[in-house]
Amino acid sequence: MPRDVLLGVVIGATGLKGAVKVKTFTETPQKLAAYGPLHTKAGRALSVANLRATGADEAAVLFEGLSDRTAAEALKGAELFVARAALPETGKEEFYHADLIGLRAEDAEGRVLGHVSAIRNYGAGDVIEIARGQGDTLLLPFTREIVPEIHIADGYLLVVEPAEVEASKQGFLE
Repeated sequence: MPRDVLLGVVIGATGLKGAVKVKTFTETPQKLAAYGPLHTKAGRALSVANLRATGADEAAVLFEGLSDRTAAEALKGAELFVARAALPETGKEEFYHADLIGLRAEDAEGRVLGHVSAIRNYGAGDVIEIARGQGDTLLLPFTREIVPEIHIADGYLLVVEPAEVEASKQGFLE
Protein backbone atom coordinates (compact mmCIF):
# COMPACT_ATOMS: atom_id res chain seq x y z
CA MET A 1 0.00 0.00 0.00
CA PRO A 2 1.50 3.34 -1.01
CA ARG A 3 2.45 5.71 1.76
CA ASP A 4 4.31 8.91 2.17
CA VAL A 5 7.57 8.76 4.10
CA LEU A 6 8.67 11.64 6.31
CA LEU A 7 12.20 12.71 5.35
CA GLY A 8 12.53 15.93 7.33
CA VAL A 9 10.92 18.90 9.02
CA VAL A 10 11.61 22.60 8.53
CA ILE A 11 12.87 24.01 11.83
CA GLY A 12 13.36 27.61 10.75
CA ALA A 13 14.64 30.12 8.25
CA THR A 14 18.32 30.75 7.72
CA GLY A 15 19.77 33.76 5.97
CA LEU A 16 17.84 36.37 3.99
CA LYS A 17 17.43 34.70 0.59
CA GLY A 18 14.78 32.06 1.35
CA ALA A 19 16.83 29.19 2.73
CA VAL A 20 15.45 27.02 5.52
CA LYS A 21 17.07 24.81 8.14
CA VAL A 22 15.77 21.23 7.97
CA LYS A 23 16.05 18.45 10.55
CA THR A 24 16.56 15.38 8.37
CA PHE A 25 15.51 11.79 9.04
CA THR A 26 17.58 10.37 6.21
CA GLU A 27 20.82 8.41 6.39
CA THR A 28 22.72 11.60 5.53
CA PRO A 29 21.35 15.14 5.08
CA GLN A 30 22.26 15.03 1.36
CA LYS A 31 19.76 12.18 0.84
CA LEU A 32 16.94 14.69 1.40
CA ALA A 33 17.28 15.71 -2.25
CA ALA A 34 17.96 12.23 -3.65
CA TYR A 35 14.41 11.03 -4.23
CA GLY A 36 12.86 13.82 -6.26
CA PRO A 37 10.50 16.60 -5.19
CA LEU A 38 9.28 16.68 -1.61
CA HIS A 39 5.78 17.62 -0.52
CA THR A 40 4.02 18.83 2.60
CA LYS A 41 0.91 17.29 4.19
CA ALA A 42 -1.11 20.00 2.49
CA GLY A 43 0.25 18.84 -0.88
CA ARG A 44 2.64 21.69 -1.60
CA ALA A 45 5.45 20.42 -3.86
CA LEU A 46 8.98 21.57 -3.01
CA SER A 47 11.99 20.95 -5.24
CA VAL A 48 15.45 21.30 -3.73
CA ALA A 49 17.51 23.90 -5.60
CA ASN A 50 20.49 23.76 -3.24
CA LEU A 51 21.36 21.81 -0.10
CA ARG A 52 24.27 22.06 2.32
CA ALA A 53 24.69 19.75 5.31
CA THR A 54 25.12 21.73 8.52
CA GLY A 55 25.27 18.79 10.92
CA ALA A 56 24.79 15.03 11.14
CA ASP A 57 21.02 15.40 10.77
CA GLU A 58 20.53 19.01 9.64
CA ALA A 59 20.80 20.86 6.36
CA ALA A 60 20.37 24.35 4.98
CA VAL A 61 18.02 23.98 2.03
CA LEU A 62 16.96 26.39 -0.68
CA PHE A 63 13.76 25.33 -2.43
CA GLU A 64 12.95 26.47 -5.96
CA GLY A 65 10.67 29.51 -5.89
CA LEU A 66 11.51 30.44 -2.30
CA SER A 67 13.40 33.72 -2.55
CA ASP A 68 13.09 35.62 0.73
CA ARG A 69 13.19 35.12 4.47
CA THR A 70 9.44 35.76 4.90
CA ALA A 71 8.59 32.87 2.57
CA ALA A 72 11.13 30.67 4.37
CA GLU A 73 9.69 31.54 7.80
CA ALA A 74 6.23 30.55 6.59
CA LEU A 75 7.50 26.98 6.11
CA LYS A 76 8.59 26.58 9.75
CA GLY A 77 7.16 23.34 11.12
CA ALA A 78 6.36 21.91 7.67
CA GLU A 79 6.96 18.18 7.46
CA LEU A 80 8.64 17.11 4.22
CA PHE A 81 7.49 13.87 2.63
CA VAL A 82 8.28 11.76 -0.41
CA ALA A 83 6.17 8.96 -1.87
CA ARG A 84 7.24 5.53 -0.57
CA ALA A 85 7.61 4.35 -4.18
CA ALA A 86 10.39 6.92 -4.73
CA LEU A 87 12.63 5.24 -2.15
CA PRO A 88 14.93 2.32 -2.89
CA GLU A 89 13.80 -1.18 -1.99
CA THR A 90 14.94 -2.42 1.40
CA GLY A 91 17.13 -5.39 2.18
CA LYS A 92 15.90 -8.56 3.85
CA GLU A 93 16.24 -7.29 7.42
CA GLU A 94 15.47 -3.64 6.57
CA PHE A 95 12.28 -1.60 6.47
CA TYR A 96 11.04 1.94 6.50
CA HIS A 97 9.00 3.02 9.52
CA ALA A 98 6.13 3.81 7.13
CA ASP A 99 6.04 0.10 6.19
CA LEU A 100 5.05 -0.78 9.76
CA ILE A 101 2.02 1.51 10.04
CA GLY A 102 -1.14 -0.57 10.12
CA LEU A 103 0.54 -3.88 10.97
CA ARG A 104 -1.11 -6.05 13.64
CA ALA A 105 0.81 -6.15 16.91
CA GLU A 106 0.59 -9.67 18.33
CA ASP A 107 1.94 -11.28 21.47
CA ALA A 108 3.76 -14.64 21.54
CA GLU A 109 0.44 -16.52 21.75
CA GLY A 110 -0.89 -14.80 18.62
CA ARG A 111 -3.32 -12.53 20.49
CA VAL A 112 -3.82 -9.19 18.77
CA LEU A 113 -2.72 -6.30 21.01
CA GLY A 114 -3.70 -3.66 18.46
CA HIS A 115 -2.30 -2.09 15.31
CA VAL A 116 0.84 0.01 14.80
CA SER A 117 -0.30 3.62 14.49
CA ALA A 118 3.08 5.38 14.56
CA ILE A 119 6.79 5.17 15.23
CA ARG A 120 7.84 8.22 17.22
CA ASN A 121 11.10 9.59 18.52
CA TYR A 122 11.04 12.03 21.42
CA GLY A 123 14.82 12.23 21.64
CA ALA A 124 15.70 9.13 23.65
CA GLY A 125 15.11 6.54 20.93
CA ASP A 126 12.29 5.21 18.79
CA VAL A 127 8.93 4.44 20.37
CA ILE A 128 6.28 2.22 18.78
CA GLU A 129 2.69 3.39 19.24
CA ILE A 130 0.05 0.66 19.19
CA ALA A 131 -3.62 1.64 18.91
CA ARG A 132 -5.71 -0.79 20.93
CA GLY A 133 -9.34 -1.72 20.47
CA GLN A 134 -10.43 0.07 23.64
CA GLY A 135 -9.51 3.43 22.10
CA ASP A 136 -6.28 3.81 24.04
CA THR A 137 -2.71 3.50 22.87
CA LEU A 138 0.28 1.59 24.11
CA LEU A 139 3.71 3.22 23.82
CA LEU A 140 6.70 0.90 23.98
CA PRO A 141 10.41 1.24 23.24
CA PHE A 142 11.01 0.17 19.65
CA THR A 143 13.87 -2.21 20.38
CA ARG A 144 14.66 -5.76 19.27
CA GLU A 145 13.84 -6.98 22.80
CA ILE A 146 10.31 -5.52 22.66
CA VAL A 147 9.72 -6.14 18.92
CA PRO A 148 11.85 -9.21 18.12
CA GLU A 149 10.09 -10.15 14.86
CA ILE A 150 8.65 -8.10 12.02
CA HIS A 151 6.65 -9.84 9.28
CA ILE A 152 5.62 -7.12 6.86
CA ALA A 153 4.45 -9.51 4.13
CA ASP A 154 2.24 -11.33 6.64
CA GLY A 155 0.89 -8.09 8.13
CA TYR A 156 2.07 -8.38 11.73
CA LEU A 157 4.88 -7.94 14.20
CA LEU A 158 5.60 -9.72 17.46
CA VAL A 159 5.54 -7.63 20.62
CA VAL A 160 6.97 -8.80 23.96
CA GLU A 161 5.40 -6.53 26.53
CA PRO A 162 7.71 -5.50 29.38
CA ALA A 163 6.87 -6.72 32.88
CA GLU A 164 5.69 -3.21 33.85
CA VAL A 165 2.95 -3.33 31.21
CA GLU A 166 1.82 -6.80 32.28
CA ALA A 167 1.69 -5.69 35.95
CA SER A 168 -0.36 -2.61 35.11
CA LYS A 169 -2.90 -4.76 33.22
CA GLN A 170 -3.44 -6.76 36.37
CA GLY A 171 -3.90 -3.69 38.53
CA PHE A 172 -0.58 -3.87 40.37
CA LEU A 173 0.62 -0.50 39.14
CA GLU A 174 -1.46 2.62 39.41
